[in-house]
Amino acid sequence: MNKGDVLLTVETWLKGLSSDNVLEATLSGKFDRNIDDLGRNITFAKHRVYLRWNPDMEVPVQNYPWQFRSAQLYRRAFDHVAKRIKKIAPQTVVIWGPTGYPGDTEYWPGNQYVDMVSITLGSRSEFIAKNYPIQKDIKALLRSKLHRMRYINKPILVLTSDRFDKKLITNNLLNEQTAYMRDNSEMVYSAKLYADTEAIKPVRARLHIGVYDPDEKLTDLPGINVEHIFTDIGELQKGLFKKKFDAITKRGHDVILTVEPWRDTSNISDTDVTKSILNGRYNNVIKNLFRIIGTTERVVYLRWMHEMEIPIHRYPWQSRDPVSYIKAFRYFMLFDGGTPKNVKKVWGPAGDRGSVDFWPGDDVVDYISIAIYGLPDKNITDPNLQESFKSAFYRKYYRMRFLDKPLFITEFGVKGPQTYQDAWLAGASVTIKENRHIFGISYFNQVDNPAAWGKIKAPNWAISKASMQKFIKAVNDDNSR
Repeated sequence: MNKGDVLLTVETWLKGLSSDNVLEATLSGKFDRNIDDLGRNITFAKHRVYLRWNPDMEVPVQNYPWQFRSAQLYRRAFDHVAKRIKKIAPQTVVIWGPTGYPGDTEYWPGNQYVDMVSITLGSRSEFIAKNYPIQKDIKALLRSKLHRMRYINKPILVLTSDRFDKKLITNNLLNEQTAYMRDNSEMVYSAKLYADTEAIKPVRARLHIGVYDPDEKLTDLPGINVEHIFTDIGELQKGLFKKKFDAITKRGHDVILTVEPWRDTSNISDTDVTKSILNGRYNNVIKNLFRIIGTTERVVYLRWMHEMEIPIHRYPWQSRDPVSYIKAFRYFMLFDGGTPKNVKKVWGPAGDRGSVDFWPGDDVVDYISIAIYGLPDKNITDPNLQESFKSAFYRKYYRMRFLDKPLFITEFGVKGPQTYQDAWLAGASVTIKENRHIFGISYFNQVDNPAAWGKIKAPNWAISKASMQKFIKAVNDDNSR
């Protein structure tokens, strides 16, 4: 920007935060006269005008009336405003202005009308939000926000608030961040990631149906062709994993294998598991794992360090720097020449905000997996208040819109009376049949881990054989085509 240029932030308000949806009002044409007047005024400007409309849209608070709204609706409203401005004043530099919060790219409107992107250090919205901890170190904060822009091929404008000393934003700091991204350009910040619209997704020929069922209550049902198991470093070191794995392959089933790199036999807590992986601490374990899973002709869906994006500390690879996670994921999948030929590499976020910040690259992923449970909030104890499969699926799958890999729902479940479970599963079967980008599903037929639920009783996702048979029949209508 040059001296005399104008940065203009336009906020669209009606009567307050609880008023009618300002995005719908924008699309209805309510502000068209105002937009056109603004465009005409810009044409008379002697200096360049940078226009930023309804910023901080991705932060889940109600600081502005356009927050806590549909991402698709925001994108349409943004395009409506930008298109009208560009028609009247094509010289306007249109800025898309997220704060740089997890989930920001859900609101990315695409390249057509956007000239620049802005991020904000210390926005009020971000300080109000409680979902993610605020990084107080400005270097780390800037790096995390720039990282989230890696799908967008536009110049980035860094804005600050009075919550940070502007003297801290130096040319040296910006140059350091640029050098960091350049040094990691091949692995993390490749131009291949740049996205404008939704990726074209592959379509399944048939649906794989599986279960996580350690008590083997459903594994013998016709229609089940894959079983899910979890293992950790300790099980691999003790030889326990091989017994579980061999039992599944002997039943003639493929395997979804979730590997959790923790709990080794040393009983010493690994406080930096991604660093340990990269330093080779688990090389022998990985080599042994690949040897075991490569001895069968069954397909193994290998899911490594899952649910990494959730901002908690259930697993030691959560609440970590995305770049270190990406490097550790790639190290594992490419170890010693790569996984065995019968292995399909699975990247497994929960599907929460910021999932794509941890995307490790097209070459180390064959499938994307997400988890869908009826309880989006563990404080919900009434089974009738559970979220539908459809609602959770569309929210989570939308977050993968830039990625062109098939989807495997490796965990899903619902609690409650059998009649409720049957109805929920019937709804799930409809959604699964409608979305042919789903290549596989696996039901979690077990009580959840009590350690993850604190003082709240862990939900029991287990279903009866009759319920599973109904579900298999419903989704198998799809396989009979």
